Amino acid sequence: MRAGTATRPARWRLAAIAGGFALLTVACGSSSSPASGGSPSPSAPSSSAPAATGSSPSSALCADAAALFASLDQLTHIKVHEGMKNEITAKLTAVKANLTAFVTEARGQWQAQTAALKSALTNLQTAVKSLSASPSVSAVGGVVSAIGGVSTATANLLTAVSTRCPSASPSPSG
Repeated sequence: MRAGTATRPARWRLAAIAGGFALLTVACGSSSSPASGGSPSPSAPSSSAPAATGSSPSSALCADAAALFASLDQLTHIKVHEGMKNEITAKLTAVKANLTAFVTEARGQWQAQTAALKSALTNLQTAVKSLSASPSVSAVGGVVSAIGGVSTATANLLTAVSTRCPSASPSPSG
């Protein structure tokens, strides 16, 4: 049996996620020097991301986001084939733990995107169970498809989070 591989659009999404993750990691870094380019550019307010009480997004939020996107990157770049249930399940468990920490730190921000990601992760978990219960090319395809759904949900969350997290300043102002 051949190992399942992602289609071209899924590969493109995975590359976009990896690139976005790299940008988020750089933006959330704890550098004390200002970013090059002078003054920060204004950003449009987001109705789906209410401001945290009395503060800008915290470095803890950025750290939780980075951990979440790193674990999602590992999960979505796995090569799917029979016998992968334990590895996929372990990566899925890590993603769920990181997602829980992120949602807690986000305090209600990005609910639509995190709910979509939770749903995609549940679909993946179901597909993995099907793969172990009835190994077949069809079951491998189901897991690959579910990973594609996780990739899409990840890209949507990354897009939403990256509008807020890079503006967080880890150094005190004043």
